[in-house]
Amino acid sequence: MRIIPALLFIGLFLIFGIPVLLIEKLISMVNPKVADFRQLRMVQWAFKVILFICGTKVTVIGEENVPTDEPVLYIGNHRSYFDIVISYSRCPRLTGYIAKDSMRRFLLISLWMKRLHCLFLKRDDMKQSLRTILVGIEQIKKGISICIYPEGTRGNGETELDMLPFKEGSFKIAEKTGCKIIPMAVTGSRDIFEAHLPWIKRKHVILEYGKPISISELTPQERKKLGDYCQKEILAMLKSHRDMI
Repeated sequence: MRIIPALLFIGLFLIFGIPVLLIEKLISMVNPKVADFRQLRMVQWAFKVILFICGTKVTVIGEENVPTDEPVLYIGNHRSYFDIVISYSRCPRLTGYIAKDSMRRFLLISLWMKRLHCLFLKRDDMKQSLRTILVGIEQIKKGISICIYPEGTRGNGETELDMLPFKEGSFKIAEKTGCKIIPMAVTGSRDIFEAHLPWIKRKHVILEYGKPISISELTPQERKKLGDYCQKEILAMLKSHRDMI
């Protein structure tokens, strides 16, 4: 019955977060950096509480590979909403996630997402998608990291190894800014919730960060098929998790 306390906590956080957002908006007019980091830490705290309520144990590998002094492009496999909860709670600096445009319908959630520099992508609108990527490029230039799931949607294959092809457009932000790419591999997140809706179950999840990828250091062939290259890096990490769960 973990679903009930989890939903109750989320509801209370969103409701009591309304005046908090108003206060933080006022603070941002004077000192936007302070407001940004306060909001980041508040949401990270909330996500850690959710993981605790859900009985989710997270083993983190390779966190030393994540730079703390420069913005990066996070990319990863995606099988669960919990991928976001797990990975965002670990971000060392301001990070905006690229989410599907339908998330705008959830007013309170989307308000928090906007304050946390998240971007909304309409998959079937190429012009709007390009505008979103251009905003993501500007965010990187301002020092804000970006996270995108190159599969374009949550995968529902039999195992984590059954990933959808990575969309090459997902890497334009790194190609245009020269920022490092941080590959993330998550194992076990779908078994928390999506694998047995509507129940939440206690689960051990592995989150691994691969070594930073600098596009300038890749061969022309690797740069040409950057999505395939990064997907292979994530696949290798996922295979190494099989004996750890």
